[in-house]
Amino acid sequence: MYFDSVIMMTVQALFFLSLIVIAYAYLGYPMTLWCLAAFKMARPLDQKNPWLPRVSLLISVYNEESIIEAKLRNSLKLDYPKELFEIIVLSDGSTDKTNGIVSRFANEGVKLRFYEGRIGKTACLNHAIRSVSGDIVIFSDANSMYPPQVVRALVGPFADPTIGFVTGGTNYVSDGSGHMGESIGLYSRLERLTKSLESRLGSCVGADGAMFAIRSSLFEPLDRADINDLVIPLRIVRAGFRGIYAADAFCIEVAAKETAREFDRQVRIAARTIRAVMTQRALLNPLVFGLFAFQLFSHKLCKLIVPFLLLSVMGCSFVLAPFSEWYLFLMAVQVVLYTTAWITVRASRPRELGVVLSRLFNLFHSFIVVNVAIGVAWVRYWKGDTFTTWAPAR
Repeated sequence: MYFDSVIMMTVQALFFLSLIVIAYAYLGYPMTLWCLAAFKMARPLDQKNPWLPRVSLLISVYNEESIIEAKLRNSLKLDYPKELFEIIVLSDGSTDKTNGIVSRFANEGVKLRFYEGRIGKTACLNHAIRSVSGDIVIFSDANSMYPPQVVRALVGPFADPTIGFVTGGTNYVSDGSGHMGESIGLYSRLERLTKSLESRLGSCVGADGAMFAIRSSLFEPLDRADINDLVIPLRIVRAGFRGIYAADAFCIEVAAKETAREFDRQVRIAARTIRAVMTQRALLNPLVFGLFAFQLFSHKLCKLIVPFLLLSVMGCSFVLAPFSEWYLFLMAVQVVLYTTAWITVRASRPRELGVVLSRLFNLFHSFIVVNVAIGVAWVRYWKGDTFTTWAPAR
């Protein structure tokens, strides 16, 4: 009897510990940052004498004929001195009309760099960075539309010599196709808040791949399997520079029309994030990197282990269900949520499945879908999948 009681107490402790860590990863960490940031004043930027360095905008594309013209017209309207601004399109083996469309903008200063053989986005960046003229390089995607003031917002903070990278954020516009767009939008808002608070304390963890800028002198060649918007910032921090989030820098993207393809994109991003954290794990040493080690652990690693914690909660609920109606109820709720999330991700028309669900359910649903993607990403990582190439999730 005593042995059974110890087992029950251990399972209950594991249940609550898992819930606490899950809550910390998504809510507790931002709240901790908010408390810490409350005691530190934000460093004001010098707006009277804005720094205007040479800037290179790199747009990575693969078969983007449906959107590339709109992207280039958007880029040409950006508010920055034309003599200090160059636009370079990196085409990773595009086989559609993308290259031809880009070539039509040559007279307006747009440069095309075509790389045969689908070498991957990261490999294209390794090649292209050697020939840029900008002191600052901005990384962008074909479907990311920039407001006119974005370049100045990204470049301004570099007047501080301690700044190595500056990131903006993405506002996702729903195409009305279902829950996956909502999940990405919720996650994006949480990311922007977290990066903003991290910036107040020193350096934010990672960048938004759709729009972030670095000093070109700080770029180091990447492995083809590296995810550039995390590995580059982490290397810059290791080099002794800071990275910050610029609240005025944002872009607009339309969430993927096909839920399953957007889900696959999330799996790819999560798998490459896992790989980046593992390869840059030296940054987790608090004796060397202090507060940033805590931030990297809380921001990335804690979220990456949430799928295992969710399994722990489910397993503990299953063990405790025969002894408590409360745990039986919790187990039933989890089964319903996980089953619905799986059906929604695999369905071709998820909006019809979710039209009768409440906003509260959508919040839980979004949380589950993101973590299912992370769970699948761990499997892909352990299998050795590197995801060196990509295809538009549109």
